[in-house]
Amino acid sequence: MHHPSKLGTLVCALLLTSAASAATRGWPAPGPMPPEDNRRLAHDIFKQIVEIRSIHPVGTKGVAEALYARFKAAGFTDDEMKLVPETPWPQQVNLVVRLKGKGKGSGKPVMWICHMDVVDARPEDWSLPPFKFTEKDGFFYGRGTSDMKDEDAAAAAALIRLKETGFVPDRDIIVAFTADEEVGLEQDGPHWLLEHDRDLVNAGLVINPDGGSGEIVGGKRLDFSVETVQKTYMTFRWETTNKGGHSSEPRADNAIYQLSSGLTRLARYQFPFKTNATTRAYFAATAQFASGRKRADLMALSRDPLDVAVARRVAARDVAMNAILHTTCVATMLKAGVQENALPSSAEATVQCRVFPGETEKETLVRLQQVAGDPGIKVSLLEPVQPAPETVPDPKVMAAITQIAHTMWPGVVVLPQMAAGASDSIFTRAAGIPSYGVGGGWNDLNDLRMHGRDERKQIDDFYSTVEFTYRLMMKLATEPGL
Repeated sequence: MHHPSKLGTLVCALLLTSAASAATRGWPAPGPMPPEDNRRLAHDIFKQIVEIRSIHPVGTKGVAEALYARFKAAGFTDDEMKLVPETPWPQQVNLVVRLKGKGKGSGKPVMWICHMDVVDARPEDWSLPPFKFTEKDGFFYGRGTSDMKDEDAAAAAALIRLKETGFVPDRDIIVAFTADEEVGLEQDGPHWLLEHDRDLVNAGLVINPDGGSGEIVGGKRLDFSVETVQKTYMTFRWETTNKGGHSSEPRADNAIYQLSSGLTRLARYQFPFKTNATTRAYFAATAQFASGRKRADLMALSRDPLDVAVARRVAARDVAMNAILHTTCVATMLKAGVQENALPSSAEATVQCRVFPGETEKETLVRLQQVAGDPGIKVSLLEPVQPAPETVPDPKVMAAITQIAHTMWPGVVVLPQMAAGASDSIFTRAAGIPSYGVGGGWNDLNDLRMHGRDERKQIDDFYSTVEFTYRLMMKLATEPGL
């Protein structure tokens, strides 16, 4: 997943005093655990798939086939499982497993989407072998242990448990184990399945464990977020060109200076402030942690129409809040010149934008051209853009998730979230399927290791993730009216 800064940073700031006084910097007591046999199964699946190096050049075929064998051994039949290679990329293989429900009249299926690929890891960068499953100091270490082979194993173990206990859901439960989320766009599992095998994944509701999660600071559980909308990421090139020359005869039209002037205007520019149903609900929920001016500001942000003065004040004091209040664009890479004694004949910058839902690539391009303020600065979009519409939080779905969360962690605050990054939910939402980012795991906001060195998963947290997934599958597959 393209991970943003956690929105819970806001909650962290609001609870800083109480978090600092926590008795321990460790983890809180875990939630309920699955039965011992299911724990062993989840552990063995987790270990097996972490040790399969499913990076992009290798593909997900190995993980998909390993999971297929696990489901086969648990009694799933060939008509309940399908391996789906992506024709142009045969090593990128998806696995779709279905636990069949009671049939017509019980509602469309609920589907989990779980990507099997991981970013690569160099052994020399780690203190432990990245593609060996290592248990140490209360954690499972290995690439993918927190993004997201932990959730893959949890979904697999939960679905097998439902099968083995003879549970028959009202509506089908589908789990799609998919390829290439870390690459994305057209070479992406959910995108491929929706384009080429829509009947196989034609669900009425999607749960993506690669989205929201619980957040911990200083050993305290802060909140449990449910991602319902994402900002769209767009990457632009800004470029200037001229005839160059010798450094002994500098001129005013230096390509680097020209580009730099435009980038300085970008640094000072502020995109219009906005909210949507998800962020307004988020602000209302987080207001309960605040007092005084902060509480008043958050409550103001939860109302429509938006008070722009309040938004400007809040964004100025909090980086995480600024990121969810409007589109942001920032220069991330520069390239210019070929030799120290030659004037540059060109200069270019990469500008990465996280665009507020509903704003188009054309609108963003025009806005950036205006901000550049110089026809000599060429602004162009580098890659196609996948729209990311909002899943307006459904009270019935949110209530069901909250109910299960409270059976696991009584009283935890459950709130919707807009992600500043991207996940596979952009494809299911674009296909018109309401999609909720919710996993059963918890993240220590002071020690996030997804995509990083010595990635790990707290052991008890993994097992409670398995139990949460099992309970949520049962709930959503039997809840009327969804």
